[in-house]
Amino acid sequence: MGACPVRASGGSTGRQRTEQRTPPDQRVFDRVFRQRLVRWLTGIACASTLVITGCSRPAESPPVVEIEHAISPQPTRVGPATVTLKLADAAGKAITGAHIAIEADMSHPGMSPLFAEAQETGPGRYQAQLEFQMAGDWVILLHITLPGGKKLERQIDVRGVRPGVQPN
Repeated sequence: MGACPVRASGGSTGRQRTEQRTPPDQRVFDRVFRQRLVRWLTGIACASTLVITGCSRPAESPPVVEIEHAISPQPTRVGPATVTLKLADAAGKAITGAHIAIEADMSHPGMSPLFAEAQETGPGRYQAQLEFQMAGDWVILLHITLPGGKKLERQIDVRGVRPGVQPN
């Protein structure tokens, strides 16, 4: 009878595998090396972020526009009112050719907003007509488009609009 080699269920052919065990000193060295590598890469990432943000251009600041306003009649009452605006640049030069849309809202919910367009009545001088419909506090929002296309928004608080005068 011939002898046939029998394999064990582990698939070994009789050769012994030599396991390579890492000495404890090497494992400690590898762990410390990986920790230092992670710290170093984190430091590089942080430094890169600082350099990128430090070298980028700052956001363009909006143009300096001086806006003077007046509302007549004073004290402000329910009914028609004239809003007069004067626009000037940082040097005090009148800004002509601007487009000004006006939105007026009561400071509490429930009222429909009022809308108007201001017309240029002189160099840098604009006027709009509003009709305050109710006594109370109002907010006027100015949506301004300058001649170069830049857009600005400003808010005017109108406190204590009084009831209209009752005819006798």
